[in-house]
Parts: sequence; structure tokens; C-alpha cells
Amino acid sequence: TITGNFASVIHGLNANHLTDRVIERSKRMILDTLGVGLLGTSTEVCHKVTQYSKIYSSDLSSTIWGHLDFRLPPLYAAFVNGVAVHSMDFDDTWHPATHPSGAVLPAVIALSEAFPQKKKISGLDLLLAFNVGIEVQGRLLRFSSEARNIPKRY
Repeated sequence: TITGNFASVIHGLNANHLTDRVIERSKRMILDTLGVGLLGTSTEVCHKVTQYSKIYSSDLSSTIWGHLDFRLPPLYAAFVNGVAVHSMDFDDTWHPATHPSGAVLPAVIALSEAFPQKKKISGLDLLLAFNVGIEVQGRLLRFSSEARNIPKRY
């Protein structure tokens, strides 16, 4: 099936598949997303989501960008940090219309922080996970009938 083939390709990827150009561009995308996300922590919507999320706790925790003293379970940290990125709407785009890094990077960072200290992932593994997330998101959008002709609909 298409899904099975796609899953096999994704599962077979490793850090050796990342070219120097992909690594360079990924680092730039990550830096851009972190900058936009840090700026987004000052928005009203981000403040509301942060306050709401304080009701959640867990033994595992991940950083809330811009808050040294506040951590959340990885799922909620990714959500709050993703809201921070998207609240500025200056993050990267891809066609069909999506903002891939704002959804992928907060999830990848939150999950990487949740790993036990002895199982921490390398920077190259983080770049691979980031790129796989971007690729999966983009391909799913391409497969979607909802994404077709977005520019013509607006």
C-alpha cells in the first residue's frame, strides 16, 4: 500500500541520509523557528495557553521556551511552544500551505528532553527527527484532497 511503502521509507532513514546542505538548511530553519517562538512567548494567546497548561504535571517534563522555572509534560510543552511559534505567524512555510517547523520542532525538542539522561539523543539524531517530521507533514499534505488548490480558494 502507499501507506506501507511510505512507512518503510521513513523507518529506513538514518542520520547518514542527511546531506551537508540538508543539515545546513535544517539548522537555519530551527534557529528561525526558535527565534519566532521566543518572540511568540510574549503574545496574549501564548500567555493564556501557558496559564491553562499549568494544571498538567508528570514525572517527565520538558522546557517551556522563555520560562526557566516552568516545565510541562512533553505533550503540553510541545503544544505551548507550538502556540508560541504560530502566534507570530512568521515561521517558515511550504506549499501546499503549511508551517512545518512550528509543528515539528516543539514536538521533537519536547520529546528529546523527556529521554532519560543515559539515553539522550545526539544533535544529528535530532536533525534527522526534525527532517523526518517535516517530510511526513509535507507528504501527508500532498496526499490530502483538502490541500489541493489552497491558493485558489483564498
